[in-house]
Amino acid sequence: MPVTIRPFHASDLAALYRVCLLTGDASADATDLYRNPDLLGHLYAGPYPIADPGLTFVVVDDLGVGGYVVATADSYRFERWLDTSWFPVLRAQHALVGDPRDGTRDHELIRQIHEFVPADKAVFHTHPAHMHIDLLPRLQRRGLGRRLIESLGDTLRDRGVPGLHLGVDARNEGGIAFYDRIGFQDAGPSGGARLLTLGL
Repeated sequence: MPVTIRPFHASDLAALYRVCLLTGDASADATDLYRNPDLLGHLYAGPYPIADPGLTFVVVDDLGVGGYVVATADSYRFERWLDTSWFPVLRAQHALVGDPRDGTRDHELIRQIHEFVPADKAVFHTHPAHMHIDLLPRLQRRGLGRRLIESLGDTLRDRGVPGLHLGVDARNEGGIAFYDRIGFQDAGPSGGARLLTLGL
């Protein structure tokens, strides 16, 4: 089967969660960092195709879904949707817990879910869309990341969206170099990440 990029289908959701986990430690496998393998996906993959249909694309080869881009066209509205529609269910499912001091990070993500406060950042007005992109190693360095972002960019432009932003872990030097080649601009630090922007 040739490698293809296509729009997300509901049957892809479990694969999105799996890819998110397998790339969730600054692009490396985060499986050993989480007791609950779904937590990363709950924050960085799952809500996007539900909140903003049409802005998730997947890469598929003969082994199945091996990568994706998820996005929202309106980060301001998306954050408020998270707070009122997505996180309440997760808060009920996952009580706040302390650090078990065993190297796992579930407690950090659960705290993010419980303490989330919708923001209104300057970048939301100049580059209102934001995205997350992940590719398994077997699909990296094949131009697929660029093609995913091009597919997303075309769709956002059709909606009249002027710009896109993302955060990338400051440790992910390969990812930062990739975004630089695509044309993203470094807008500075954002916690432990770099904030990158792309005009559309």
